[in-house]
This record gives sequence, C-alpha cells and structure tokens, in this order.
Amino acid sequence: MDALQTALFSAINGEAFDFEQLALRLFQFQATHNPVYKTWLKALGRNPADIKEIDSIPFLPISLFKIHKVSSINIPESIIFTSSGTTAQQRSRHIISDQEWYKASLTQGFKRVYGSPTDYVFLALLPGYLERTGSSLIYMVNNLIQACEDPLAGFFLDADNHLMQAINATHLKDKKVFLWGVTFALLESAKKGQIQLKPTDIVLETGGMKGRGPELIREALHAQLQEAFGVAQIHSEYGMTELLSQAYAVKNGRFSCPPWMKILIRNGNDPFVQAADGKSGGINVIDLANYESCAFIQTDDLGKIHADGSFEVLGRFDHSELRGCNLMLT
Repeated sequence: MDALQTALFSAINGEAFDFEQLALRLFQFQATHNPVYKTWLKALGRNPADIKEIDSIPFLPISLFKIHKVSSINIPESIIFTSSGTTAQQRSRHIISDQEWYKASLTQGFKRVYGSPTDYVFLALLPGYLERTGSSLIYMVNNLIQACEDPLAGFFLDADNHLMQAINATHLKDKKVFLWGVTFALLESAKKGQIQLKPTDIVLETGGMKGRGPELIREALHAQLQEAFGVAQIHSEYGMTELLSQAYAVKNGRFSCPPWMKILIRNGNDPFVQAADGKSGGINVIDLANYESCAFIQTDDLGKIHADGSFEVLGRFDHSELRGCNLMLT
C-alpha cells in the first residue's frame, strides 16, 4: 500500500484521523487518477488545486456508474457489483479489485453499531436479490453470515417452515436472531403471521418493494412490522451498489454513519450548492472506503441531516429510476 492507502485503511480499522484532511488527500488522488471523475471536473470548469475544503468538492453523479467504468486504479478486477432494477434499465457497475477494503468497511461499520457478528445468528430473507448475480447486498450479508460462525445462519427465499425452524433453534441456543429482510418479503410474512420473534431479536429492513405492492411511509411500515414480529424497533440500512460503506438506523429511521463516511445535503434546485442547515435536499456521500472508484457520490436520494448528525432518507428525485433498495418514501 502507498501512504494514502495505508492512512485510509487505518481509518477504517479504527485509528484516529482527520476526516477533512484525509478526504481532501483522496480527492486530489481521484481527481488525477480517475478518468471519469477527472473529465467531470473538467466539464464543470473546476481546478482540483483550488479545492481546499470538503464543502467545495464536486460530487460525481451516481448515474455515471451506468455508462462508464468508474475506477481510480488500473489493476485486475476481482468482483463487479451491479445495481438492481428492471430488465429495461441500464444497471450501475461498481468494480472492486481488493475485496479486503469492502470487508474491512463492512465489518468495522457493523461492529460500531451492533458489536461482534458472533453475537447473532444472521437469517436473510432476500428474495429478488438472491436469485441474481452481482448483488452487493448479498455479498455483504453473506460475509456477516460467515463471520457469525453459526451453522443455523443462511439465506431463505421465503418465510417458510425452514426459516421458523432456524429461528426456534436460535432461541434454544439463547442467541439473538438478526433477521435481514427485503421490505416486500417482510411485509408478506407479517400479513401471514409467519415469523415469531423475541423482543430482543433484531429485524432490519433494507428497502425494496419491487412492484409487489404500494409503497408505505416508513412510520406505517415499521409499525406494522413491529406489531407482527413483536420487536421493539425496526432497524434499517443505507447502502448502495456504488458505495462500500453502510449507515444504520436502529430506530425512527435516523441513520448514523461510520467515521469514514459523511453525508452532505445539496440544494434541491442547484446540485453545486450546499443546502442550509436542517433543510432537505439531495444526498451527497463521501465514502473514504471507495478508494478504488470514486469517494464523492451525488446520489438520487432526498434527505436531511439532524442536529445530532444523524440523517433521514425522505425519498428520491422524480427523474431517478426505481432501485431495489431504499424505495420507501418517508
């Protein structure tokens, strides 16, 4: 690793660092070595040498991952993540060379919120993702399943007897169930009364109705799932194909980022202007784990940041395509 890679990897693994200083170092690197980002900055008339603070960094529109290879390095590809969507949609491609970056970000980000993966048995109800290739969500959950080191952990296409058997066996071992589910599958199970959990178990919805029914506002969805499953809160995860890091919400849909990830809100009418404090607008993400591609992403999501630093996802811009995750309006 070079000095920048070492600093980034150390930050992800818990060492103290200056976020703005490290983000600016990464920006200068990617502005020079990422052809797509370099071209974008040139088209905007922005000179990287003039960027002295992160609020001035131009963000790369997420849609460019659909039509370009967004990469800051030139080494062999190890894995390619592709976004979900309909067959008519062009899908984003995120090319990964060093999977250890992803695994480090995933593991350390999870531990900061939930502790060790070995404290849980991960049961994944992710139909629609499990059947296709290139899903970063499946890759992520599979890594947690492996990390929990329990033979009961695994993927399920339906909330059937096999899932309930795994849940009951987990309870007999006096371990917590961590049920990671796509929204429509959790809702279908809730309506049928198929899943019986303990109040201490965790249910995490990762968004996505995929045309299976009307979108629900977050409060209504979570209330319905809480009552059906008997848990105190419904958790959520904010991540996407084009990022390597995740933010988690343990209650009320308020997401918190790991230290190497930062959310900024741009003005809804001018993507190059930051929104006023407390105002809603477009979500920009700085993900320092995205060393290999682009760490500065302009998403199609709408959101706002709260005074405590947490953020909410409020929906999506009207022009953006529907994606598998985070399709709920809140």
